[in-house]
Amino acid sequence: MYDMTMELKFHSGKCLYEQIYEHIRDEIKGGRLLSGERLPSTRALAQHLQISRSTVDFAYEQLRSEGYIEARPYKGYFVCRLEELPEEDRNTDMLTEKVNVISLEEGGSVSGEISPAIRYDFSPNGLDMSIFPFSVWKKITKNILNDSNKELFALGEPQGDMDLRQTISRYLHSSRGVNCSPEQIVVGAGNDYLLLLLEKLLGRHIGIAMENPTYKRAFNIFRSFSYRIEIVGMDENGMKVEELRTKQVKAAYVMPSHQFPTGVTMPIGRRMELLKWAGEEEERFLIEDDYDSEFRYKGKPIPALQGTDTAGKVIYIGTFSKAIAPAIRVSFMVLPLKLLARYREECYFYSSTVSRIDQRILNEFIKDGYFERYLNKTRKLYREKHELLLQELAPFRRKFRISGENAGLHLLLTCRDEKLTEKELLEKAAACGVRVYGLSDAFVEETELHPEATVLLGYGGMQIKEISEGIEKLKQAWL
Repeated sequence: MYDMTMELKFHSGKCLYEQIYEHIRDEIKGGRLLSGERLPSTRALAQHLQISRSTVDFAYEQLRSEGYIEARPYKGYFVCRLEELPEEDRNTDMLTEKVNVISLEEGGSVSGEISPAIRYDFSPNGLDMSIFPFSVWKKITKNILNDSNKELFALGEPQGDMDLRQTISRYLHSSRGVNCSPEQIVVGAGNDYLLLLLEKLLGRHIGIAMENPTYKRAFNIFRSFSYRIEIVGMDENGMKVEELRTKQVKAAYVMPSHQFPTGVTMPIGRRMELLKWAGEEEERFLIEDDYDSEFRYKGKPIPALQGTDTAGKVIYIGTFSKAIAPAIRVSFMVLPLKLLARYREECYFYSSTVSRIDQRILNEFIKDGYFERYLNKTRKLYREKHELLLQELAPFRRKFRISGENAGLHLLLTCRDEKLTEKELLEKAAACGVRVYGLSDAFVEETELHPEATVLLGYGGMQIKEISEGIEKLKQAWL
């Protein structure tokens, strides 16, 4: 614990020890001093505040007697757990939760009035880490961090370690039909970094086409590059190529395997139209974001658009954040040969943003078969949740249209009653302690494509029991 800063008023008429007591008490009650956190010693705090040590002793003794802190022999004073506080303090601090305004791409909710605490959060970004093989990950980490792997602490290759890139190349070819060599792969800490590299490769102030609605985070990143973003409408097959042809753009950002947030899977005909558009000019490219292709519950896996590309027009981007864990922060980009040459000329001096230790751990996790086994377990778990959610939503079909199912970790409910607005649906859900997410958060401009109120229901991060209980609450709110 560092020295504690507080303002003491020597001529306020209130004793100094009482001011210290009230400051620390309020810090604990406000959550700014956490359970188990060590307080400065009475001697250190007295010296820091330039007051008598006995004054601090009085304040600490009062806090200890009321149960805010505890004294541990030969260790010092520590903040007690919240449940150890007196009952009247817990009741005083227990406030009604207010739903904050948070954008969809951050996994947040909508704005609303004071409402009951949210008990069920249908976040489309939630993941279930309950079956993650922590012991395996720990074992791999321990085996790697030994004296014989000292080279891992040296600076690695800018594109990422070759062993990992070879493993990713084999995995992409077998699972997604991506045709690439390890030399074409660039490893980065999240898609943000990879998109930053693309700005260097494609140029500044270029035009880029995006679907509407779309992945808002990518939209905001492109906008920060001063790209001229052209919005292209969608139909049941994805981005409208006829409308795309009217835009003066150099690249188009698409999610053909599972569009976010609509869940549309682009058919082969539309994919060929996009490839034809890209091939009409030398400097046109398609940016394929394949963010959650591992989770498909019906039908055959949909190959990546990159696997159909024979002219080197597709920039393929993927991530392990969905398939393994968000904290992994390892993404990868497959560059066409033309852009790879440009990368080596103009971006060779950028160091890799992923620790070599993390790269080695991930490589071993995939290469030794642990990733495949874990992926099979998560697919089974998410399939069970997906089927349960569809089953629980059966009573809603009269008032709502369900779409975006059979892939990914969320689906959409569109209200058939045009009198009900999205905001009303969200507020009614929040009033019952349920957080859902509005499709409007993913739109980047006004459109008539979805005039009906539509909400997203994510189920990845919820337990089986929570899904059933949460849907029961939504029945009370909407039916």
